Amino acid sequence: MWELDRFEDELIEQYRRHPVLANIERLPEEVFAEILLQRRFLSLAFTPAYDLAIDLLQDAEGLRIARIILREEYPDDRGNTKSHREDMTDDMLRLGIPRTALVRSRPTAATKRAIEDTFALIADAGDHDRADLRLLTLLRFWGEILVSVEYGRLWERMEPLLVRDGENHSRFYYPHHYHDAKKNSLETVNMRATSHSDRLGNRLRQLLGDGDGEGTADCFKETEQRSLRLKVSFYDQFLPALERVGS
Repeated sequence: MWELDRFEDELIEQYRRHPVLANIERLPEEVFAEILLQRRFLSLAFTPAYDLAIDLLQDAEGLRIARIILREEYPDDRGNTKSHREDMTDDMLRLGIPRTALVRSRPTAATKRAIEDTFALIADAGDHDRADLRLLTLLRFWGEILVSVEYGRLWERMEPLLVRDGENHSRFYYPHHYHDAKKNSLETVNMRATSHSDRLGNRLRQLLGDGDGEGTADCFKETEQRSLRLKVSFYDQFLPALERVGS
């Protein structure tokens, strides 16, 4: 388990060092706004991606955890509380992105490809003989841990605008950075885990322990590598803007 944790932590650090994320504070305002507008489309695809994974999962405990996480996206069945998607929109408006930009924004070809490839990766995972292991690995790494990493980078730029007089006004980006983070290693996570990634990690650790060693570990590693490539491909579309700043 220690080896898998080390492998995972190296992938996390690779993502943190992506040139766009690592230099987020250097980008012009209009580029940063465009990143958030495009990232919004990925966020809108989060819940159907979870629904697809739930359709394909067979592990009872993994299903229960995934359902809980999905329902937390819509915390009030009476309609009096905003969904997480609405919280994201509110944060964007607080950051100065006008409603007209939200209305007129359309996903780029790279953003559409990232969304399509996400659904393809989930479908491929569900068609594998270790489907539950792959699906839970994907939900945890793609849907929680890497989201926390990128929002942590974005927060470096958002914090001066969303924290005023010591009060944090973010209702989406910071809470997801904090609650989706990997707070415990796979080796030490337990049933008392509270973050989304650690809840999934607890069940994943059990599946990894019940597997056949090297073959199970290879599935875990391959799924995480493919998840990282999906995330990187989205931010790669903004590399030209970063190059212009450096020129």
